[in-house]
Amino acid sequence: MTESVEDAEGLRLESPGAQQAIADAVDLRAGIDDLTSLVAGSLGLPELLAEVSTFAVHAIPGADGAGVTLLRVDRAENMVEALAASAPFVAEIDEIQYVTLREGPCITAALDKRTVRSGSLGGEKMWPRFGPRVGRLGVHSALSLPLVVSGEVIGAINVYAHGKDVFDEHAAELGELFAKPAAVAVRNAQILAHALALTTQLQKALSTRPVIDQAIGLIRGRTGRTAEEAFAQLRAISQAEHRKLNEVAQGIIDEAVRRARARHRPA
Repeated sequence: MTESVEDAEGLRLESPGAQQAIADAVDLRAGIDDLTSLVAGSLGLPELLAEVSTFAVHAIPGADGAGVTLLRVDRAENMVEALAASAPFVAEIDEIQYVTLREGPCITAALDKRTVRSGSLGGEKMWPRFGPRVGRLGVHSALSLPLVVSGEVIGAINVYAHGKDVFDEHAAELGELFAKPAAVAVRNAQILAHALALTTQLQKALSTRPVIDQAIGLIRGRTGRTAEEAFAQLRAISQAEHRKLNEVAQGIIDEAVRRARARHRPA
């Protein structure tokens, strides 16, 4: 129910608390609109994560900085696939969390698939090493929101504030509302990035196939072996010399060209 007070003339005016709630709702709506306006095809995955972290700062009341992290919760080592931060101090905190200590609110939020809050990191018992370390940096409040798509945790949004007890239940609720469309935007960008990487790999494979075929032809011409036997020879050389197959094939072609030129060189 909207809070209100009456002025001297009997007009109903919204209270400061109601005004703040309206402002928060407007900021959240703007943040979600920003998410829907992101065109994944025009941004790489790191750039999109950076945009989402910036939008989170504006959408969640009290935030001084935010980061977005893609995680593999099924791996004890190298959990982080990609990350972005809206400010340098957030990047420093994430380095402490993921690399130095391997504990903190984002990891807890991702593993437990729940929103995590702390209003006094310096004395936080959930992360006895991370909390005091970050508190000494002058950052005392944290809000971590898991990014969940179809029941799968793909990462988390980490929101930080310098003051204590900044993120109340209202801020957490707004953060959760923001995290839902953010998770979809991040997942779509992740899928597109993987598809582009696969396309690049396929194009590279197609470009090297003619080289391998030529090398197989040269081996067959010199040795009378079948195509399968010639390919097996290429692969054996590749494994023995710890070189890529296409590099071995190119070396055989280059050597054949040098020999042909030497034979036809004028006396």
